[in-house]
This record gives sequence, structure tokens and C-alpha cells, in this order.
Amino acid sequence: MTASESTGRVLVVGASMAGLRAAEQLRAAGWTGAITLVGDEPHMPYNRPPLSKEVLAGTAPFASLAFRPRPAVADATWLLGRRAVTARLPERTVVLDDGTSLSYDGLVVATGMRPRRLTCPGPLPGRHTVRTLDDAQGLREALTRPGARVVVVGAGFIGCEVAATAVALGVREVTVVDPLPLPMTGPLGPLLGRALLRRHEARGVRFALGTGVAGFTGEDRVTGVELSDGRVLAADVVVESVGSVANTEWLDGNGLDLTDGVRTDALLRAGGRPEVVAVGDVARFPNARYDGVPRRVEHWSIPGDTAKQAARTLVAHLHGTGEEPAPFAPLPTFWSDQHDFRLQSFGAPSYGADDVRVLDGTPDGDGDLVVGYHRDGLLVGVVALGGPGAASAAARHRPALLARPAVTA
Repeated sequence: MTASESTGRVLVVGASMAGLRAAEQLRAAGWTGAITLVGDEPHMPYNRPPLSKEVLAGTAPFASLAFRPRPAVADATWLLGRRAVTARLPERTVVLDDGTSLSYDGLVVATGMRPRRLTCPGPLPGRHTVRTLDDAQGLREALTRPGARVVVVGAGFIGCEVAATAVALGVREVTVVDPLPLPMTGPLGPLLGRALLRRHEARGVRFALGTGVAGFTGEDRVTGVELSDGRVLAADVVVESVGSVANTEWLDGNGLDLTDGVRTDALLRAGGRPEVVAVGDVARFPNARYDGVPRRVEHWSIPGDTAKQAARTLVAHLHGTGEEPAPFAPLPTFWSDQHDFRLQSFGAPSYGADDVRVLDGTPDGDGDLVVGYHRDGLLVGVVALGGPGAASAAARHRPALLARPAVTA
């Protein structure tokens, strides 16, 4: 079958950035048949990174976040405000929350993540997460109330970004709580964690590190946060940034490995089914650039990278060409804007680095800093902290990161 003979339908479950990019890449790969996208939000796909920064700050209206779909997918069908509840992979059907049953020839899993919530005792009102546009708009209203005291639970990317934005808004008190000893130490390690702690504290953020949350005080809404070390922090607003949960329940009962997202092979096929692929941060895939360990990657670049690979894989199967794309080997990248500085990363600093060293700058003070992450003597990641000069310095290491030999294990 040739590209001009595409028949049938590809169903994309998930209508955020990953779903949109998958639809666009299906067309680029030669699929001319029908494409239907299902999404549980009422909005067309939009950019999520500004939610914890510009949207909270009130400087980014929704119109500036919305992606403009490419003309190639102008004929795609969008079913928004609808949620997939059951998949019957042997029958090639997906059932939606309104009872509609959709058949498909190819299925793209793009349902992403949702925020993990704390299960501590106490009231729910006053507790927020940041994942959707509605989340961010509700949190902004809370942060702009006079005299607000904010406790952010979780010192990862979102937690640190929200804390920085809250300080910029003039919030009276901003405290970040985390059981780890330093902010962002999981993905970045202690060297950059200590540098981030100093910079946040210098700009007015307080930290309660090495302790967790035991519960919340208050009757009708939160008035305080009880820590596991016995302290109680006054709080009018709590932001829970304690990780994510993969939206995979609708795939239960189909023999897939859903331990942490949807496990795929190196071509992004799920469960050995050539007609099912997964994209975005719900996909747990091996990266041939590093090792054979399947991992989920929650970086902005991953939806586009996985969409391109998955589309080629799926279209090759649907067209019956017998040709398989090369194994997936993306170079992960991310950035995080906090206060007046940016974190910029290339590669995989959290993939088992055994040697972390300063490549440029100094960890002390407020200047630019570039850190290299090595494993078995090879550079696997570079992270810059500071201004545009630091990001440019980190980018100069991309050729070395791209030159790393691929593995097939």
C-alpha cells in the first residue's frame, strides 16, 4: 500500500501537545486516512510550561498559549471534553465516557500525566496543583489575594517555578517543603541543588527541607501545614507539586506493562502490538543513545520527538512497507525559568552519572554556572544555570552529547 492509498482511521487518545504533534507527524509520514483526536480538556492543545510562570504572573493570556495546528491536520476530527474510559485492544476499539465506541486501525496513546495528590488528613479547599489552564487560573486568583501565605510542597521544577513566580507577585510569605535536603537534587544532584537553594533564598523564598507533610489544619479550608518534624507552617494557599501519575487506567486489562506509564519498545510500540504506539510523557521507552532502560521523560521536547518516531513506526505498519525506522535515540533537553535566571539542560544528567564537575563558572555566588555529567568517562549531560551566556556555553557541548555511540541493549 502506498501513502496515497491510506485507508481507515488512526485514533489519537490525548489532545494535548503530544497528540497534536502525533497527528501532524502522521501526515508528514504519509498517512492520508482519517485522524480522530480525543481529549478530556475542552481546550485545543496549548503550551503548558508558561502555566507555572507567565500565566500565574498574569502576563500570558490563553491566546498566546494555544498551538496553531499545521494545515495538514485541518481535516482531523477533534472530540474535546471527552475522556477515554476503556480500550479493547484485541477488538481495536476505545469507549468514551459518554458511551461512544470508536474503532481504529492505528492507535496513538497520548494521554499524558496528572498531578499526584497528597493523601494527608485535612481540608481540600485552598490546595492547588498546576497542570491545566484552569489549574493555573485558579491558583493565580489565590496568589493575588492580599496577605496570602503560600506553602509549596515539592522542590522540583514546578514547585521552584511557582515559588519564584509567587515572590515576584509580592506574596507575603513563600515556603517550599521537601523531604530531600536540597531543591531539585533528584534530577540535578547536590552541586546544582546547593546553588539553587542559595539563589532562591537570596530572592526571598524560604525552605523547610528534609521533612514531609503530615497533614493540613483548618476547618472549611487550609490554614496551615503540619510537617512531619512537628512544625506547623501558616498557609492560606498550598501548592502540591509532588510528582505525576500516568493516565493509563483506560488501558487496563489489555496485557500492557503500565507500571509507570506505557512501556514501549525502541520503536515506541506498546505491548508488542504494531498498531499501538505511545507518545509524550506517558511513554516509557528505552533510549538507544544511552542504555536499554525504559524511562518516562517529562521534558518539553519529548512530545515532538516521540511523535515523529511513533508516526513513522505506525505508518510503516499500516502501509505494510515492511521497513522499520531506526531505534529511538533522542537527545533530551529542558529549561526552567526561575526568578531572573534559567536552567538549561542538554542530554541526560539523571541517567546514572558517576562524575559531576564544573565546566564553567563557580558554584558560589550568583554568576553563570555550567555543570557536566559523565558516566563511564563519557559526557551524558550538561546543565547551565544563569543567563543567556550560560545557556550558550552549555549548547556548545551538544556535538559531544550527540556523538555518544548508540547502544542496542
